[in-house]
Amino acid sequence: MKRSDSPSAAVAALAGAGLLAALLQTLVIPLIPAFPELLDAPPTSTSWVVTITLLTGAIVTPVSGRLGDLFGKRRALISTLGVATTGTVISALTSALPLMVIGRGLQGFAMGVIPLALGILRDRLPPHRTGSAIALLTGTLGLGGAMGIPLAGLVAEHFDWHVLFWGAAGLGVLCTLVIAAVVPETPRRSQGRFDVVGALGLGAGLIGLLLPIVNGGKWGWGSARTLGLAAAAVVILLAWGRHQLRSSSPLVDLRLSARRPVLMTNLATVASGFSIYTMLFVFPQILQAPPGTGYGLGQSLVRTGLAVAPNGVAALLVSPLAARMIGRYGARAAIMLGASLIATGYVFIAVQMTGVAQFVLASCIIGAGAGISVAAISKLITDVVPVTDTASANGVNNLMRSFGTSVASAVLAAILAQATVTAGGVTVPSEGAFRTTLIVGASAALLVVALSALVPTRTPPPGGSTQRTTRPLADRTGLR
Repeated sequence: MKRSDSPSAAVAALAGAGLLAALLQTLVIPLIPAFPELLDAPPTSTSWVVTITLLTGAIVTPVSGRLGDLFGKRRALISTLGVATTGTVISALTSALPLMVIGRGLQGFAMGVIPLALGILRDRLPPHRTGSAIALLTGTLGLGGAMGIPLAGLVAEHFDWHVLFWGAAGLGVLCTLVIAAVVPETPRRSQGRFDVVGALGLGAGLIGLLLPIVNGGKWGWGSARTLGLAAAAVVILLAWGRHQLRSSSPLVDLRLSARRPVLMTNLATVASGFSIYTMLFVFPQILQAPPGTGYGLGQSLVRTGLAVAPNGVAALLVSPLAARMIGRYGARAAIMLGASLIATGYVFIAVQMTGVAQFVLASCIIGAGAGISVAAISKLITDVVPVTDTASANGVNNLMRSFGTSVASAVLAAILAQATVTAGGVTVPSEGAFRTTLIVGASAALLVVALSALVPTRTPPPGGSTQRTTRPLADRTGLR
């Protein structure tokens, strides 16, 4: 197959892969209430259909980034897409819980696409094009995440639910073929070997850490299982950190991660993941709640998805603006503005929680803020680390976002469980509890602003400048 040398085609292909990765994360959300019947299993077991994707995605993002830096980002990207596509085929062929969990676990590998795509963009594009390409990629992530909910609702209402996975499998095959055709391999590689012990230690530590966060509400926050896993995770991660500091070729460069620009940006990313996920967690519940609650809008699954979908559209539409803002005012200022918009959206809907139109408007405001802030965070991380560590650093940054999402899921569920009302024989969270979650989401966004303010304005990376000799590279690849 003859490979294209068009940079625009490469950017579009990588954006399509990012859309697939985000789509796979939200594709099953509308099916969660129906999974016990569809898979003939109790709800406590079917919850693994969602949990396993979160766990594998969290582990794969830093691992795939390191593999890409060592052995080639295009090769790692195609392999990652292949594993995720295999997972969608398994899910499309089964109605049994064990195989579904295996398939969804493999689909979590799609999250490894994001750091690899960001690394390829930095390696292959001249500096003046990198910002706009990163903004487009992060915008498609928002669009893919927002598309999953209404798309899944529409298919579930009118077709066999396996069609969702067949469609995702087809998109996975298409993305893999297009990337093979238009994305060239990156010549820059890190020196060293892959840290197998570090990867296993990180995986064990993250499983021990995330499982109690995700399931603490069901197990009991003070239960022996929750506390035991959390304690084991702390011990494992401390030992893992010691190993990383002593390794000559670590999976994660903790010394680089401890530098103030990287550390503050990653902490801001945790808060950003929390604040953005609040909308996806809270809005559908209010929109679908029965009107008898006094606040519920009684919307169908499809209508609820359509009300939330403008979030992703807004994130994509602001990507050119985000790129210009980053170029003119810097990534730090763009993060702060985007997070401020997110906080504004939550405050608005907390006060005006009266109709579908208000939720659509709030979705647009939050989506615009997310599109700007996520693009700026990715650009900032890309700029402050050495070229050979771009994918690894972005993998860790995406892990921080996943961690923030997991914490949000646990904290918001706990808040909603504290105050409930009964309407039509159904017990649902109270209006006050929902307003509290919205204020918590706004507070998380303001924390992003505060943490971003601590990022130095001038942050040259260690080990050399971010500026590259792009002329020889452009001569070889045609990416000008």
